[in-house]
Amino acid sequence: MKNFIFLGVALLVAGCCTQQRNQSGWISLFNGKNLTGWTVRGKATWSVQNGVLVGAGGMGHIYTDATATDFEFKGKFRITEDGAKANSGLYFRAHPPADNPDGFPRGYEAQICNSQDAYTGWLWKPGKPTGKAAALLTKDGEWFDYRIRAVGSYIQFWINDQLVMTYDDSEYKTGHFAIQGHNPGMKIEAKDLYYRNLN
Repeated sequence: MKNFIFLGVALLVAGCCTQQRNQSGWISLFNGKNLTGWTVRGKATWSVQNGVLVGAGGMGHIYTDATATDFEFKGKFRITEDGAKANSGLYFRAHPPADNPDGFPRGYEAQICNSQDAYTGWLWKPGKPTGKAAALLTKDGEWFDYRIRAVGSYIQFWINDQLVMTYDDSEYKTGHFAIQGHNPGMKIEAKDLYYRNLN
């Protein structure tokens, strides 16, 4: 009888814990061990170092296998440079261009760059700064939190929990997440990458 009661309590606790995890809805994009669930395009070299996703060595992108339409994303990023201006970005609702899979993704980009006018927190469309960030809150060599919410045409960015960008645009409907390696001499690092569907 005692064993039966113990088993019942254990199942109840397990069920509650599972329900809480499901209710939060966050899905991990990066396991902290290897590149499972990601596809590399272009010349940048991608690796996992001490639980961190690292991109360096040139122009290229790494795409998640996961796709999303309406979603919320959160992650931590850091860029550094060695004789070059550090530049990167997190793409969403993105796809490799059909005529050049190693080229710039077709989709939205949440800019990561602290050395130009259209800095970290701006929304970019291919080759074009589009949604202006209210302030530059990041520095090279320092980790920061990026949060993105996209529902229909309504797109919002937060840097370190501060809302910096709101924009309406409906060109790209659904697609992958991707991280950019921009040029030789710079490094992009990412960790704690999660998203949840808001469909």
